Amino acid sequence: MSTQALLTESHATGVSSPPVRETTLGSILREAAERAPDRIALIDGAPDPAARRQWTYRELLDEATVVARALRARFDEGERIAVWAPNSPEWVILEFGCAMAGMVIVTVNPGFRASELTYVLTQSRAAGLFVVNEFRGNPMFATASDVQPQCRDLREIIRFDDWHDFVRTADGFGGKLPIPSPDDPVMIQYTSGTTGFPKGAYLHHRGLTNNAAHFFDRMGLDAGTVLVGTMPLFHTAGSVMGVLGCVGSASTHVVVEAFEPALVLSLLDEYDAEAMVGVPTMLIAMLEHPTFADRDLSHLKGICSGGSLVPDALVRRFEADLGAPFTIVFGQTECSPVATMTHPTDTIEDKAGTIGLPMPNVEVKIIDTETGATLPIGQTGEFCTRGYHVMHGYFEMPEQTAEAIDADGWLHTGDLCAMDERGYCTVEGRLKDMIIRGGENIYPKEVEELLFQHESVGEVAVVGLPDEKWGETVGAFLRPAPGHTIDKNVLFAYLREHLAPHKTPKQWFVVDEFPFTGSGKIQKYKLRDRWGAGEFGEI
Repeated sequence: MSTQALLTESHATGVSSPPVRETTLGSILREAAERAPDRIALIDGAPDPAARRQWTYRELLDEATVVARALRARFDEGERIAVWAPNSPEWVILEFGCAMAGMVIVTVNPGFRASELTYVLTQSRAAGLFVVNEFRGNPMFATASDVQPQCRDLREIIRFDDWHDFVRTADGFGGKLPIPSPDDPVMIQYTSGTTGFPKGAYLHHRGLTNNAAHFFDRMGLDAGTVLVGTMPLFHTAGSVMGVLGCVGSASTHVVVEAFEPALVLSLLDEYDAEAMVGVPTMLIAMLEHPTFADRDLSHLKGICSGGSLVPDALVRRFEADLGAPFTIVFGQTECSPVATMTHPTDTIEDKAGTIGLPMPNVEVKIIDTETGATLPIGQTGEFCTRGYHVMHGYFEMPEQTAEAIDADGWLHTGDLCAMDERGYCTVEGRLKDMIIRGGENIYPKEVEELLFQHESVGEVAVVGLPDEKWGETVGAFLRPAPGHTIDKNVLFAYLREHLAPHKTPKQWFVVDEFPFTGSGKIQKYKLRDRWGAGEFGEI
């Protein structure tokens, strides 16, 4: 579909160029090493400059190959290898090593505790686990050792502290490494859970490598770009958009263990970085940091965000203060992960008010949630997507897979969206986030966007809370902007100027911080659960 064609129904297809390539993680790494063997591929963005290490593309390919052989000395082709650790260069090398060994990497949030870890290791039937000793007070190696007897398939735990000893075991494998097919599974990512129970998205080489390449293209980044990677590698924003986006374009990836605004600002300056991906809360923290004015960010060519709404005023501020075009991605882990994205050349209104156009070779439609029919332009319904990027399914969950992917290959995302006549989409909320108050449908995003524009509000989540009379009532959870306090009477009056009475929050709560998923989305079900447990006092 040409982006100039005007639509009459909410069904759009992305451009056909660049085409889908038959690539794997190993093949794009080999291509990059052939194109630019001496270019720096990977930099350890450690806080201490003296501790920083780096790898050229030739060195990265060599070490990933050795790691693949070391894995095959211990595990069988097709087995699942979990990684439970914060970002590190070794994490990236393991990602390629697993892929080149014909194995499936299982990513685990380093914030997980014993029960969550046990669930992921058991459900994925992981045969091996790579783990750090501890991170941010979480005794990870000790926890992994404690839960191993409960994980029936987990034969071996390998500490990242013993990485060099592990690599030396590569000589124990005397055979040839496999040549994976682009259709082969290569990664299981557990859905980060804005609505609760996690499911393992079973992702394939073709989907991940092409989606990352198309993301880099749409962001307007060239080969050899320096990108500072702040997103967690256990999420597709880090391990796909960051890692595979860089390798697919033979670019340089500066890996940051965990986001810290002063460190990221320093790395952007020191390495003349041209690109960054971060959720809005990260970007706000950087702009508000005392060292921001002292850093030279003139090399930035692109900033990308996703995970939550970015109001008009904030987009303008990002572009003005960071001096680079801003783009928004939209999708979910199940679609590798980007389905739509704005262009750097889009208007501020489109960057703030929409989630852009479908990615190349990707179909998008908006359907009636009751009938499944494609809706006319402008009507709100469920966002569905189809194409090379859709996962194989949820690992060993056939019923949940059938609920998510229909017989025609459409992935039903659970997101409520609308499409305009150009094919640009807007997000109206989540099916499970939608508040039904006395039979009236209320989309939290509409209320959140208005509240976010108020100077006193730093972050906001609007949640449906149980109510005996109305079924649900509207609750607003707010974090004040720096230097401001929340006055619910002021905000109530402000909203009533713009919203019908039934949409205006009845209950108001101030929070110091929100529970976030790894991709930066507020976990509203946790707010609802904590409210139910009496943790929040109404203001």
